[in-house]
Amino acid sequence: MPTGVAILGCGTVGSAVAEMLLNEKLLLKKRAGRSFDLRHILVRDPARPRPGIPRRLLTTDAAKILHDPQVHIVVELMGGIEPAGTLIRQALSLGKRVVTANKHLLALHGVDVFRAARKAGSSVCFEASCGGAIPIVMALSRGLVANDIDRIIGIVNGTCNYILTRMSDGQTYAQALAEAQSAGFAEPDPTMDVRGTDSAHKLAILAALAFGVQVPFEKIQIQGIDSLDAVDLNYGRELGYVCKLLAIAEKINGYLSLRVHPAFVPRQHLLASVGGPFNAISVFGHASGQTLYYGRGAGGRPTASAVVADIVDSAMGTADVLFRELPALAGRSPARIMPPSAVVCRHYLRMQALDQPGSMHRITGVLGKKGISLAAVAQHESRQDSYVPLVVMTHEAGDGAVTAALRVLNRLNCVRGKVSHIRVIDPAQAV
Repeated sequence: MPTGVAILGCGTVGSAVAEMLLNEKLLLKKRAGRSFDLRHILVRDPARPRPGIPRRLLTTDAAKILHDPQVHIVVELMGGIEPAGTLIRQALSLGKRVVTANKHLLALHGVDVFRAARKAGSSVCFEASCGGAIPIVMALSRGLVANDIDRIIGIVNGTCNYILTRMSDGQTYAQALAEAQSAGFAEPDPTMDVRGTDSAHKLAILAALAFGVQVPFEKIQIQGIDSLDAVDLNYGRELGYVCKLLAIAEKINGYLSLRVHPAFVPRQHLLASVGGPFNAISVFGHASGQTLYYGRGAGGRPTASAVVADIVDSAMGTADVLFRELPALAGRSPARIMPPSAVVCRHYLRMQALDQPGSMHRITGVLGKKGISLAAVAQHESRQDSYVPLVVMTHEAGDGAVTAALRVLNRLNCVRGKVSHIRVIDPAQAV
C-alpha cells in the first residue's frame, strides 16, 4: 500500500518536493523500497500556473488534508510561525507524521512541537531545516551519537556566504547583494539572512541536537553582515584571513556559548575555502575529532532531497523509534548560556587615526587599560588626508573588554568615525 503524502506550501521547496514525488517514483521505489502517493498540496492560489504539478492536487482547504485518512505524512513547507505551527500540531493530534523544513518555528517553539509529537506517539522530521541537502541532523542525532560534542562551527547561510565571497573579490556590499538577488541566491527582502537571524535559527536547532539541551533563542548573540565594509575584507586578505559569517556553539567551562557573527578565518582553514552559496558545518567530538559536512545549503532540489529523505524515514517507521527513544532530541533541561562578554578570541580593529604625534599612544593606552594586548599594528600612508588607516590585530581578549574599549575609542578626537571590528577565529580554535 502506498504511503499517502500531503504538502503544505508550494513555493520553491514545496514544488521541488512535489516534482520528486511525482516524477521519480521508480527511483524512490528502488532506493527506499516504498511507494508514495502525493494526494494534496495546500496553496493560497490554485489558479496560479505551476508547471508539472496537476491542478487536481491543489487545494486551499487545510482541513480536507488533515482529515484525509489516506494521508499518512504531512510535509510542512510554508515557513513562519503561523499558521504552520497550528497545522503541524493538528496533524500530529490526528495521528499524522510530520516532516518540516521550518527552522524559524523549531528554533522558537521546537520544544512544544516535539512535546506534541511525543504525546501523540508520532514524530517530527526536520533534516531540511538546517543546511539544505547536508545531512547534518542525521549526523548529530545518529552518526555522532557516541561522541561528547564540544563545538560546532559552521557557515549555514548561503546568501551571506555568496555576498561575502563576492565582496572578497572586490565588490561592495550593495553590489554583492544585488548580484545575489539577481542570481536567485537572496530573497527580495534579505533581512533575516544578512542580519544573521536565519543562521541563528539553524544554530539553535543544531545546538539542541548536539548538546541535548533546550536552547533559548533570545540568548544567542547575533550580528549580521549588513554593516561590513569591503575595505576590511581587503585588509583581512592582506593579513592572511577570509571573512565568513559563522554560527558557533561551544562548551566552555560548563556553559554553552552561542553566537552568530562575521569572523576572519585563516586562509588555510577548510571553512575559508567554502565559497558562493555553499554551506559547511564542522563538528568536534571527543572520539571522532573534527568532522566536516559540506554541500548546497539552500535551493529547491537540494532542500527537497533532505525533505524526501525524511519522508522515507517516516514511512519506514524509523523516525518514530528515533524520536521516541533518543534523549538528545528531548531537550531535557535548559542550557546554561555564557554571556557574550565572556567569550575570548582575537580581534581585528580598523580606524581612521589622526596622523600626528601622540595619537598612537592614546589609542594603545585605551586598549592597554582594558587588558587588550596587541599582536600586530599596521598603518597605511595617506598623502591626501590628515587621518590615516590604522589596523590593529589583538591577542586573545574578552568580548566585554573589547566592547568597552570600542566605546572609548569611538569618542576620541584622534579617531574619525566608527572603529571597524571583526572577530578572528584562530586555527587552534577552529580545527
